[in-house]
Amino acid sequence: MKAAKWRDLSADEIQQKARELNEEIFNLRFQLSMGVAKNPSRLNQARKDLARAHTVLREKKGESRG
Repeated sequence: MKAAKWRDLSADEIQQKARELNEEIFNLRFQLSMGVAKNPSRLNQARKDLARAHTVLREKKGESRG
């Protein structure tokens, strides 16, 4: 997901998506270690999405301090 779409979400929605991404990353790493991952490149994409989510959350917190 692009950063612009992340910015359209509320802080609560971003936190929920970040939790889902954390769980997905855990599951993908487990699948990779077992050798059954269907799409190994999804791990990098999920990690980047998680980083974007954290960045946008940090931006939103900075705006609220004003």
